[in-house]
Amino acid sequence: MPTDNKEWLNLSETAALLGVHPGTVRNWSNKGKLPVHRTHGGHRRYRRDEILLWMQSRAGEDNPNVIVQSFYQALRNIRLTVSEGQLENESWYACLDEHARMQYRMSGRNLLQGLIASLSGTPESARAEARALGYEYASRAHLNALSLMDATQAFLFFRNMVMAALMESYQAASVSTAATWRVAMERVIAFTDQVLLSLLETFEVYDHSQQKNGNHAQAA
Repeated sequence: MPTDNKEWLNLSETAALLGVHPGTVRNWSNKGKLPVHRTHGGHRRYRRDEILLWMQSRAGEDNPNVIVQSFYQALRNIRLTVSEGQLENESWYACLDEHARMQYRMSGRNLLQGLIASLSGTPESARAEARALGYEYASRAHLNALSLMDATQAFLFFRNMVMAALMESYQAASVSTAATWRVAMERVIAFTDQVLLSLLETFEVYDHSQQKNGNHAQAA
Protein backbone atom coordinates (compact mmCIF):
# COMPACT_ATOMS: atom_id res chain seq x y z
CA MET A 1 0.00 0.00 0.00
CA PRO A 2 1.48 3.42 -0.95
CA THR A 3 2.39 5.77 1.86
CA ASP A 4 0.37 8.96 2.26
CA ASN A 5 3.34 11.26 1.74
CA LYS A 6 4.63 9.60 -1.45
CA GLU A 7 4.13 11.95 -4.41
CA TRP A 8 4.87 9.47 -7.22
CA LEU A 9 3.36 5.99 -7.45
CA ASN A 10 4.24 3.00 -9.61
CA LEU A 11 1.70 0.79 -11.35
CA SER A 12 1.13 -1.58 -8.42
CA GLU A 13 0.83 1.24 -5.87
CA THR A 14 -1.69 3.04 -8.07
CA ALA A 15 -3.72 -0.15 -8.45
CA ALA A 16 -3.74 -0.54 -4.64
CA LEU A 17 -4.88 3.06 -4.19
CA LEU A 18 -7.68 2.59 -6.72
CA GLY A 19 -8.61 -0.88 -5.48
CA VAL A 20 -8.30 -2.50 -8.92
CA HIS A 21 -6.00 -4.99 -10.64
CA PRO A 22 -2.71 -3.59 -12.04
CA GLY A 23 -3.85 -4.76 -15.47
CA THR A 24 -6.86 -2.46 -15.19
CA VAL A 25 -4.62 0.49 -14.39
CA ARG A 26 -2.43 -0.38 -17.38
CA ASN A 27 -5.48 -0.61 -19.63
CA TRP A 28 -6.94 2.70 -18.42
CA SER A 29 -3.55 4.36 -18.91
CA ASN A 30 -3.19 3.05 -22.46
CA LYS A 31 -6.66 4.35 -23.34
CA GLY A 32 -5.96 7.78 -21.84
CA LYS A 33 -8.61 7.38 -19.14
CA LEU A 34 -6.12 7.71 -16.27
CA PRO A 35 -3.44 10.42 -15.84
CA VAL A 36 -0.04 8.80 -16.37
CA HIS A 37 3.56 9.95 -16.82
CA ARG A 38 6.54 8.10 -18.27
CA THR A 39 10.09 7.92 -16.95
CA HIS A 40 13.07 8.17 -19.31
CA GLY A 41 13.13 4.39 -19.24
CA GLY A 42 9.51 4.17 -20.34
CA HIS A 43 8.06 3.08 -16.98
CA ARG A 44 4.63 4.31 -15.92
CA ARG A 45 4.48 6.68 -12.98
CA TYR A 46 1.43 8.31 -11.42
CA ARG A 47 1.11 11.47 -9.35
CA ARG A 48 -0.81 10.79 -6.15
CA ASP A 49 -2.67 14.13 -6.23
CA GLU A 50 -3.79 13.58 -9.83
CA ILE A 51 -5.08 10.09 -9.04
CA LEU A 52 -6.98 11.39 -6.00
CA LEU A 53 -8.53 14.15 -8.07
CA TRP A 54 -9.43 11.62 -10.79
CA MET A 55 -11.10 9.40 -8.19
CA GLN A 56 -13.04 12.24 -6.61
CA SER A 57 -14.30 13.61 -9.92
CA ARG A 58 -15.76 10.23 -10.84
CA ALA A 59 -17.20 9.54 -7.43
CA GLY A 60 -18.92 12.91 -7.55
CA GLU A 61 -20.80 12.57 -10.83
CA ASP A 62 -24.09 12.34 -8.90
CA ASN A 63 -22.92 13.81 -5.58
CA PRO A 64 -22.62 17.62 -5.29
CA ASN A 65 -20.65 17.39 -2.02
CA VAL A 66 -18.02 15.15 -3.58
CA ILE A 67 -17.83 17.43 -6.61
CA VAL A 68 -16.99 20.35 -4.32
CA GLN A 69 -14.31 18.21 -2.65
CA SER A 70 -12.93 17.48 -6.12
CA PHE A 71 -12.76 21.21 -6.79
CA TYR A 72 -11.05 21.75 -3.43
CA GLN A 73 -8.50 19.03 -4.30
CA ALA A 74 -7.84 20.63 -7.69
CA LEU A 75 -7.13 24.01 -6.11
CA ARG A 76 -4.73 22.42 -3.63
CA ASN A 77 -2.94 20.75 -6.56
CA ILE A 78 -2.19 24.09 -8.20
CA ARG A 79 1.42 25.19 -8.09
CA LEU A 80 1.02 28.84 -8.95
CA THR A 81 4.13 30.86 -9.74
CA VAL A 82 4.23 34.32 -11.30
CA SER A 83 7.35 35.26 -13.21
CA GLU A 84 8.64 38.63 -14.30
CA GLY A 85 8.28 37.50 -17.91
CA GLN A 86 4.55 36.94 -17.50
CA LEU A 87 4.11 40.45 -16.13
CA GLU A 88 6.46 42.52 -18.26
CA ASN A 89 3.90 43.16 -21.01
CA GLU A 90 1.29 44.48 -18.58
CA SER A 91 1.05 48.29 -18.80
CA TRP A 92 0.04 48.68 -15.14
CA TYR A 93 3.07 46.65 -14.02
CA ALA A 94 5.46 48.99 -15.83
CA CYS A 95 4.32 51.83 -13.53
CA LEU A 96 5.46 50.08 -10.34
CA ASP A 97 8.72 50.23 -8.41
CA GLU A 98 10.49 47.03 -7.37
CA HIS A 99 8.85 46.83 -3.94
CA ALA A 100 5.37 47.17 -5.44
CA ARG A 101 6.22 44.60 -8.11
CA MET A 102 7.25 42.13 -5.44
CA GLN A 103 3.92 42.65 -3.67
CA TYR A 104 1.94 42.20 -6.86
CA ARG A 105 3.78 38.99 -7.70
CA MET A 106 2.23 37.58 -4.52
CA SER A 107 -1.28 38.58 -5.60
CA GLY A 108 -2.01 35.41 -7.54
CA ARG A 109 -1.06 33.23 -4.60
CA ASN A 110 -3.17 35.37 -2.25
CA LEU A 111 -6.16 35.04 -4.56
CA LEU A 112 -5.71 31.27 -4.78
CA GLN A 113 -5.39 30.92 -1.00
CA GLY A 114 -8.48 33.07 -0.49
CA LEU A 115 -10.44 30.90 -2.89
CA ILE A 116 -9.33 27.74 -1.07
CA ALA A 117 -10.22 29.27 2.30
CA SER A 118 -13.67 30.26 1.03
CA LEU A 119 -14.54 26.61 0.36
CA SER A 120 -13.95 25.51 3.94
CA GLY A 121 -16.06 28.22 5.58
CA THR A 122 -19.60 29.54 5.57
CA PRO A 123 -21.04 31.71 2.75
CA GLU A 124 -20.62 34.69 5.07
CA SER A 125 -16.94 33.95 5.67
CA ALA A 126 -16.43 33.43 1.93
CA ARG A 127 -17.91 36.86 1.22
CA ALA A 128 -15.73 38.38 3.93
CA GLU A 129 -12.66 36.74 2.38
CA ALA A 130 -13.58 38.08 -1.05
CA ARG A 131 -14.20 41.58 0.29
CA ALA A 132 -10.85 41.57 2.09
CA LEU A 133 -9.06 40.60 -1.11
CA GLY A 134 -10.88 43.29 -3.08
CA TYR A 135 -9.84 45.85 -0.48
CA GLU A 136 -6.25 44.59 -0.73
CA TYR A 137 -6.18 44.96 -4.53
CA ALA A 138 -7.75 48.42 -4.42
CA SER A 139 -5.55 49.69 -1.59
CA ARG A 140 -2.38 48.44 -3.23
CA ALA A 141 -3.34 50.07 -6.51
CA HIS A 142 -4.28 53.34 -4.84
CA LEU A 143 -1.02 53.39 -2.86
CA ASN A 144 0.93 53.02 -6.10
CA ALA A 145 -1.10 55.69 -7.95
CA LEU A 146 -2.70 53.23 -10.34
CA SER A 147 -6.01 54.12 -11.97
CA LEU A 148 -9.21 52.13 -11.52
CA MET A 149 -8.66 50.66 -14.99
CA ASP A 150 -5.12 49.62 -14.02
CA ALA A 151 -6.33 48.10 -10.76
CA THR A 152 -9.02 46.12 -12.58
CA GLN A 153 -6.59 44.89 -15.21
CA ALA A 154 -4.18 43.76 -12.50
CA PHE A 155 -6.91 41.80 -10.75
CA LEU A 156 -8.10 40.21 -14.01
CA PHE A 157 -4.53 39.18 -14.81
CA PHE A 158 -4.27 37.15 -11.61
CA ARG A 159 -7.88 35.89 -11.80
CA ASN A 160 -7.22 34.52 -15.28
CA MET A 161 -3.96 32.95 -14.13
CA VAL A 162 -5.76 31.06 -11.35
CA MET A 163 -8.47 29.89 -13.74
CA ALA A 164 -5.91 28.69 -16.28
CA ALA A 165 -3.98 26.80 -13.59
CA LEU A 166 -7.21 25.17 -12.38
CA MET A 167 -8.04 23.99 -15.90
CA GLU A 168 -4.53 22.60 -16.32
CA SER A 169 -4.92 20.69 -13.05
CA TYR A 170 -8.18 19.11 -14.21
CA GLN A 171 -6.75 18.27 -17.63
CA ALA A 172 -3.64 16.70 -16.11
CA ALA A 173 -5.87 14.52 -13.93
CA SER A 174 -8.01 13.50 -16.95
CA VAL A 175 -11.14 15.00 -15.41
CA SER A 176 -13.83 15.13 -18.08
CA THR A 177 -17.14 15.13 -16.20
CA ALA A 178 -19.26 18.15 -17.12
CA ALA A 179 -20.65 18.52 -13.60
CA THR A 180 -17.18 18.86 -12.09
CA TRP A 181 -16.12 21.50 -14.60
CA ARG A 182 -19.38 23.41 -14.16
CA VAL A 183 -19.10 23.55 -10.37
CA ALA A 184 -15.46 24.64 -10.59
CA MET A 185 -16.19 27.51 -12.96
CA GLU A 186 -19.26 28.61 -10.99
CA ARG A 187 -17.28 28.71 -7.75
CA VAL A 188 -14.34 30.63 -9.24
CA ILE A 189 -16.57 33.15 -11.00
CA ALA A 190 -18.79 33.73 -7.95
CA PHE A 191 -15.83 34.28 -5.63
CA THR A 192 -13.79 36.46 -7.98
CA ASP A 193 -16.87 38.53 -8.87
CA GLN A 194 -17.17 39.36 -5.17
CA VAL A 195 -13.49 40.34 -5.09
CA LEU A 196 -13.94 42.60 -8.11
CA LEU A 197 -17.05 44.27 -6.66
CA SER A 198 -15.17 44.95 -3.44
CA LEU A 199 -12.27 46.42 -5.42
CA LEU A 200 -14.62 48.77 -7.28
CA GLU A 201 -16.43 49.76 -4.10
CA THR A 202 -13.18 50.50 -2.28
CA PHE A 203 -11.89 52.59 -5.18
CA GLU A 204 -15.13 54.57 -5.15
CA VAL A 205 -14.63 55.31 -1.45
CA TYR A 206 -11.08 56.49 -2.14
CA ASP A 207 -12.26 58.76 -4.97
CA HIS A 208 -15.07 60.20 -2.87
CA SER A 209 -12.63 60.91 -0.05
CA GLN A 210 -10.19 62.65 -2.42
CA GLN A 211 -12.97 64.80 -3.89
CA LYS A 212 -14.16 65.74 -0.41
CA ASN A 213 -10.65 66.70 0.67
CA GLY A 214 -10.20 68.69 -2.54
CA ASN A 215 -13.41 70.62 -1.94
CA HIS A 216 -12.34 71.41 1.62
CA ALA A 217 -8.98 72.66 0.38
CA GLN A 218 -10.64 74.95 -2.17
CA ALA A 219 -13.03 76.30 0.44
CA ALA A 220 -10.12 77.11 2.73
